[in-house]
Amino acid sequence: MADRDRVVAYIVSAELIAASSQLPSNKQRSSTIHSLIHELGLSKRVKVIRPVRASYKELAAYHTREYLDAVLAPQSSDAPKTPHSLSSHPESDFGLDSDCPPFPALPAYVPLVAGASLTAAQALINGVAPVAICWDGGRHHAQKGHAAGFCYVADCVLALMALKRAPPIAPCGRKPRIMYIDLDLHFSDAVSQAFASSSSTRIPQILTLSIHHAAPGFYPPSELATLPDPSSPSFNPFTLSLPLRAGAGPSTLARIWPLVQNVKDVFSPDYIVMQCGVDALSGDPCGVSNWSLEGLGNVVRDALAWGVPVLLLGGGGYNTPNAARAWASLTSIALNDPLPLDTPIPDHAAFPLYAPSFILDVPAGTMQDQNSDAYLRDVEERFAEVVRVLKTSMAPRD
Repeated sequence: MADRDRVVAYIVSAELIAASSQLPSNKQRSSTIHSLIHELGLSKRVKVIRPVRASYKELAAYHTREYLDAVLAPQSSDAPKTPHSLSSHPESDFGLDSDCPPFPALPAYVPLVAGASLTAAQALINGVAPVAICWDGGRHHAQKGHAAGFCYVADCVLALMALKRAPPIAPCGRKPRIMYIDLDLHFSDAVSQAFASSSSTRIPQILTLSIHHAAPGFYPPSELATLPDPSSPSFNPFTLSLPLRAGAGPSTLARIWPLVQNVKDVFSPDYIVMQCGVDALSGDPCGVSNWSLEGLGNVVRDALAWGVPVLLLGGGGYNTPNAARAWASLTSIALNDPLPLDTPIPDHAAFPLYAPSFILDVPAGTMQDQNSDAYLRDVEERFAEVVRVLKTSMAPRD
């Protein structure tokens, strides 16, 4: 291990990989990712922790029992008996159709993925490592009572709830604050909704900030996905969105990132949870964004330098080899020893997937960036006001 290596808790098991590799939207993605990370020699340098399956009780801390009975049946044995029967609840009632069809490994997948993200959160709470990684997590669309957007379990929400219950922060004794940053192409609707608070009597422990593509008809539709309007009576400075237009490239990401840092500086979190969906990278089949791996790595590197424990989660990403490239690169950045972007892909079973470049890099493409200077100035002005309101909201309350 290099002297400069940072201790990184890496949550993985053969069981988790097997179940995650059957996810209908990302078949074999998990095995491809973990294989590349292993072949690059990174798995020898992280602290591998096997995930503990989430119990029914842990899942029910957020999800409805009716939904859990649907996704865990018939293999679930620890679920308490209920008067509900699946025959009275069609699969469509739980979102188990269309983009979230049932699949054979679903009863194992749900507790494994939730348990993996909970294991990662607990590693941070227990001081096992300053950084924890769960690339099979990051399912930010799953709702309390139904699957949505390729997501069957709200592992992000469950991990945030666990961090929220962490011991008080010394020496002041206040409850911990957690900042959730979502880099996925799609708005973090389920996570933002779960923690959107209208309370004016206390400072919320969790602040969510989603950076995402926004356009009419783009998934998921939500009033919370729009650019904040601090002048609105309904404005909530702890539930934030930073929507970007089509073609957002490295320069746009670099320009808006200081706005995220400004919010962080005011909120002063004790933990960071960063959802690192990679469907905004150039080459993703979604085809509406143009981030580079270098640009993504830069913002993750910045967050890791903030001096608080960080949980890195996966998320979207439908170009499997590029997802593997990205999360392997981010793993090396988490170790404080970034792999060069021109690192050759090692010869292994999945090697042909990495054609034609056969290197680690995912460069930006030639897509036109529609985030004009005028639009980005508007974003900057809005967030300057967001920070002002947030400062006021963070003032001690009686």
